[in-house]
Amino acid sequence: MSVLSDSYKRIMSEVEAKITDQNELEFVKLKMNELSMIFMEVIDNLSNETNQKIKRLEEKQQKIEDKMLEVENYVNDIENDMLDEMEEIIVDEEYDDGFEITCPYCNKDFYADINGKNEIDCPECKNIIELDWNDEEEQQSCGCANGGCNSCPGCNVDLKRNQENKDNEKGK
Repeated sequence: MSVLSDSYKRIMSEVEAKITDQNELEFVKLKMNELSMIFMEVIDNLSNETNQKIKRLEEKQQKIEDKMLEVENYVNDIENDMLDEMEEIIVDEEYDDGFEITCPYCNKDFYADINGKNEIDCPECKNIIELDWNDEEEQQSCGCANGGCNSCPGCNVDLKRNQENKDNEKGK
């Protein structure tokens, strides 16, 4: 603005130097002031319009940034879900051939690929765990050698059959 102010002062001093009639000089100064005020008003209006446009652009930009953030969060959620699913698939594939084993020494649960091994090392306590592949003992895990307990399904069925046979013999 100082350039404009300096130019205005220079022009006014030139006008004062050329116009010798005091009434004409006052008239010209008045009209120059009016003209200057009109220009200043135009400049102010342009400045206000520009500021309003800038404000609207900033508001639109903020809305766009908010939507971009929303989309980014949505994409991140999808990406995390996909990564979680891939991790589950990888974990499932890792343990497809293995067995879950609980160490009898430290109670650590772990997966191991045993492939017919008779023993395996616990990854936690490093103790050797003997693997027992005897199917007969698994069937007799209730502790009854001859059947007849109520704790396992096989023995419970045998007990019911034995009771039915006894009832049938008594009824004859």
